[in-house]
Amino acid sequence: MTARQFGSGSTLLYRERAASRADRVTDLMSRMSVADKAGLLFHTKVAVGDLTVGHPVLGTLSAAHMITGLRMTHFNVLGPVPDPRAFARWHNDLQNLAARTGLGIPITFSTDPRHAFTDNVGTSAPAGAFSQWPEPLGFGALRSPERVREFADVARQEYLAVGLRLALHPQVDLVTEPRWARINGSFSEDADLTAELVTAYIRGFQGRQLGPTSVSTVTKHFPGGGPQKDGDDPHFAYGRGQVYPGDNFEYHLIPFRAAIAAGAAQMMPYYATAIGTDYEEVGFGFNRGIVTDLLRGQLGFDGIVCSDWGLVTDSIIFGQEMPARAWGAENLDALSRVEKIIEAGCDQLGGEARPELIIQLVSDGRLAQARLDLSVRRLLREKFALGLFDDPYADPEWAAVIVGNPEFVAAGEAAQRNAYTLLTNQNDILPLSEGGRLYLEGVDPQIAGHYGPVVDSPEQADVALIRLKAPWEPRSGSFEAVFHAGSLEYPADQQRHHSELAAVVPTVVDVYLDRPAVLTHLAGTAAALLASWGSTDQAFLDIVFGRAHPQGRLPFDLPSSMNSVRNSREDMPFDTAHPTFRFGHGLAF
Repeated sequence: MTARQFGSGSTLLYRERAASRADRVTDLMSRMSVADKAGLLFHTKVAVGDLTVGHPVLGTLSAAHMITGLRMTHFNVLGPVPDPRAFARWHNDLQNLAARTGLGIPITFSTDPRHAFTDNVGTSAPAGAFSQWPEPLGFGALRSPERVREFADVARQEYLAVGLRLALHPQVDLVTEPRWARINGSFSEDADLTAELVTAYIRGFQGRQLGPTSVSTVTKHFPGGGPQKDGDDPHFAYGRGQVYPGDNFEYHLIPFRAAIAAGAAQMMPYYATAIGTDYEEVGFGFNRGIVTDLLRGQLGFDGIVCSDWGLVTDSIIFGQEMPARAWGAENLDALSRVEKIIEAGCDQLGGEARPELIIQLVSDGRLAQARLDLSVRRLLREKFALGLFDDPYADPEWAAVIVGNPEFVAAGEAAQRNAYTLLTNQNDILPLSEGGRLYLEGVDPQIAGHYGPVVDSPEQADVALIRLKAPWEPRSGSFEAVFHAGSLEYPADQQRHHSELAAVVPTVVDVYLDRPAVLTHLAGTAAALLASWGSTDQAFLDIVFGRAHPQGRLPFDLPSSMNSVRNSREDMPFDTAHPTFRFGHGLAF
């Protein structure tokens, strides 16, 4: 155990510390102005770089202005972390600025997932210097709470080393609508499996209770983002509707119940509006029936509720105009939107930097001081629990040692390989013998050359190795285009190419499944068909040539056609007719 890997002590000591924290919170609140409190209620994005300059492409204000002018102390860090030492120094510069501002409230730095392969500024960041693991679907394929907890503990240590103290994950939405663009961040189509894995995930990041070595977690997207109408995403107006044709609302709550039992510190409601239910048809972040009555009342959650990003203010992301995701509340002005979000039961507004609106609500008598203090107390309580008031700084040299160290990298690479799911293996072609002539598509020839000579055409080859991404239909707009949505079938010309290739040479196909693709044509023609959940070319080749062995099983059904997808019910698991491969399918060799 290193000097920085320590526990929280005995239960009695923890209780004593908790009592002390409550007193410290009360004392600090007695000295806070309304402006100090208002700043605490906003949690927005920040980009690494000059503290005095905003990021024009991402639409961020300068960190210095948000800290000193707006009294904000919660920031979601965007972009990669290529140099842990430099990142830790930047983090410390912001903490120093916060320490010199007002009452010196330390900053809580948060992050979207950044340990896998997805790079989408709206949902995740590339791994960069961190160890690289499969996407959450890969853990669903592994079905191992122990592996999930191993990952979460590694990620906790790497986050902690650079000063990231809040994970804007896990995502526990269920994969009941195969077309949805956010499936890659989920675990499974099965609620019970997801519940088991999220418990391990939270325990790995937080421990049994929040403490100085914890990373707090935000479980999302309450009450379950899976049943999107036609699979469209509510980042965009056309995807605002969430539907329950199977009357299966309760099924989607199962993972959230498990997360609360595991000690989830924070929850995030989604953008969507529930259509055809007893709930008000407004976005969940505006919805008192969802946040206060259901989450807090029925489920007993007393932690922090942070809205999803951008419910109040229009923005520009990557040059694309993005209206506020105020679905069902478009007619309200910004002040009234904030009022409705707070009245719904949220404690923080994600992706916003508008403390003046809280100040005005208090000044106008529309927001009671007691209601404001309820959220402030929750937010301060977490900062004290994480030990930020005692030591908010990262150690740059320690960050350089911990982040991406060989042990963590090896664990991530092993998980990439183990999560592979073997769907077909005609005539037991896998594992291949090394030394045969290889025709490649989507595989780095320099890496493949270590396994056999690479040739230029299928006719020259003993075997073809191709790596594909699951299909999607490109959308317009720079930001919208990064969301993989639409058809799950490969276009006719691609299907024809795959079949023609397989007719010339035995073909081994790897499909990166960020959504449940229709693989019917590949299942019938490929010599072997594999599903991957985020992996390097090296991992793929190690599997194909038997240096490692696939252990994954499908975390969802793979539909047989788009017609079966269109005829299925968005809220119901395992509802597509005659799937090509069933949930749980996975071969071994």
